[in-house]
Order: sequence, then structure tokens, then C-alpha cells
Amino acid sequence: MSPLASYGPPGHLDDLDETGLKAWNMFISGQVDNSITGPDPHEVLNDSPRGQFYNLTKTDTAADAQEASVTWTAFPRLVKIQSLSDAQRWQRADASRDVQDEYCEWSVTRDAAGKITKVLFTCEGPEYWHLLAQSNPAEVLELYRTHINPDIQHSDLFGATGTYNPRNRWNDSTTDGAMHLIQPNNTLGAEIELAAAATIVRVVDGHELTTEQELINCSKYGAPERNSDPHIGGSVNALARQKADVSLADPVGLYFDGLATDGWATPDGSDPKDYWIRQRGSATHPVRFVYEVPQDKGFTVGDIKINGKPIRFGAQITDFITIRLTGVACRFGQSTTQPKTACVQVASAPVEPAALAQSLSATPAPGYRAAPLATWARRH
Repeated sequence: MSPLASYGPPGHLDDLDETGLKAWNMFISGQVDNSITGPDPHEVLNDSPRGQFYNLTKTDTAADAQEASVTWTAFPRLVKIQSLSDAQRWQRADASRDVQDEYCEWSVTRDAAGKITKVLFTCEGPEYWHLLAQSNPAEVLELYRTHINPDIQHSDLFGATGTYNPRNRWNDSTTDGAMHLIQPNNTLGAEIELAAAATIVRVVDGHELTTEQELINCSKYGAPERNSDPHIGGSVNALARQKADVSLADPVGLYFDGLATDGWATPDGSDPKDYWIRQRGSATHPVRFVYEVPQDKGFTVGDIKINGKPIRFGAQITDFITIRLTGVACRFGQSTTQPKTACVQVASAPVEPAALAQSLSATPAPGYRAAPLATWARRH
């Protein structure tokens, strides 16, 4: 089939106008191209180029194409490892968006008695919101008012210079709201870079690397202690080892895969999944959910029990949420890209620390800012 005409917005969202859609395509395409090129080979050895990763808008996807979904648990694994009990890990995960690093972040609303009435969940990448804020700030304000609080003002979201602040009060809180991802590792750029780096097949000392941990430790494309990074990398590399060309399926993004409610019980016997309500994204590519019981039911989220325990933390729900991305592979058995015979290494020549950190990491440096919309528009 012919190359894709353009990359679409995550979740098939309809917030962007024609200029915004054009800019989004240019952004994703540029991120993919940069990830194919990889880091400067004079600074980082054995990590470029990524010959089996391809741009859907520049290279055709062959007839033998297969899509592969990669899923993982939304609860942050590092918090779980470092906690002594379930109550402790739930409390820690609820306390800060900065530890919610599995491409899922949430915010908890409670009533006057402290009982949970609503939990907001998002997996929307920050890049989309930076672009939307530049192309249509009025739409950003309207979306915040619709999904977070109707009383939000323009000045709450945009600084004196008119620049969008992603860590505003209504999106930098575990209680006031969660509009989109803000944890520094939770970006689409990180997803694309990780997937591209994971397409490098490695045969070190005659041994082909195949396990998730040996691959991520050798290729250094993410954090080994996360649920997501090792699993994404291992799944992508398994496709690459079949000598296939690999990419991320359109629309590129992170999506909610599902909520499992086995072991849950509501006071009236109703299906607990009835209160898992999609708010943004298509049915097949959802990016925002709220867990909330209608007022006329006579009970709240805090009255629902999971394995006999009342829901006292939003993180209890997160235990049962899975996140996914979808890869696409084609031209199986045809790639002529040769495996790397060594792990990623830092070159011996002096390198600026900031540049080195950016090259070695699969995640953008904290403080990410999208390029001006006009920059993308001019590239078209």
C-alpha cells in the first residue's frame, strides 16, 4: 500500500484545525525521522542508525503488515517496589503526579467526609497540548472547563506572555485535575525514540539478546525498573528479529487498553465497569476516562470494594488499568540491516554532559517545550 498521507492526531481527536493538523503531522514525522537517524555516532556508539524503523508517510507499508499491541500495568512499578504495603504504595502513587510514570496519570476528588467521588485518568501526551495551545488557546480553555472545572480562567492556564503552562494548578495536582500527562518521562517523543532504538538487533559475544532486561540494559532506551519501557522494547525487538521493518501504528499515541473489574463489588450489585466512562478519544483509541458513580445511585466510588477493601485511593483503580501502544511490522524476512555486536557506549571524546544525557536517554529532558507552531507550519 502507498505511504500514509499524514499522521493523524492521537485518539482521532478533532480539536485541531487544518493548520494544526498539518503541524501535528510534521511534528510526528520529524520525531520519527530523528529517531531513525539516532544519536550522533561520534558521541554515542552502536545506537545509530535504526535501519529497521520507518516513517509511515515516507515508506510504504507492505501487504504482509501485522499490527502488534503492547500492553502494561498503569501502576508505577518503582513505587510498588519501594513500598512495604499496598496502602503505602497507593498513598505514595496518589501523592504526586511525578511518580506516575507509566504513561497514565490521575487526580482524585473527595467529598467533605474524605470519601472518593471521582477519579480522572489521562494518557494524553504533552506535545499535543502544547501544539493545541499555540493553534487554538480558546479550545484549550474550553476543554479544561468541560473536563476539569467550569470556572477556570485563561490566566489560570496561560502566563502573562500568553505561553501555555502545562503544570498549571488544574493540571499539576493530584486533587484539582489531570488534563494531560506532565511526568517528564511520559511523552510521545519518548515513545517514538524508545520504539526506534528497540529495533536494533544485538548479537553480543555470539549471543543474540532476546530478554526484556538484557535488551534495555544493553540498548539503554529507557528505564529498566518501569513496567512500560522494558516491555515495549522487548516486544518491538521481537519483531525486528524477524527481519521486519517496524514502526508505530497511526495514530501514534498511548492509549487506555482496559479496566479489569474482577473482584470488585458495588453496594447495589451493579456492574462496577459501568462507572468507567470514556471522555476523550475514539472507542478504539481512548485517551481519557473518569471513574465516577452518578449521584442518583446513592453511593460513591469510595463505597465500591476491590477484593473486599473499599476504594480509598485512586491508585487502587490504577492497579487494574492497562495502557497500550500499537506497533506495525511488515516485509518480514527481508531486512538486510545487520545486528549490532556491542552495547551502547559513550565515545571516548569529551562530550557536553547535557548533550550526552539527551543522547543516551530514551526520554526527553525535563522542561520539554514544543517548538513554535509556526516552525512546523513553515516546514510544510
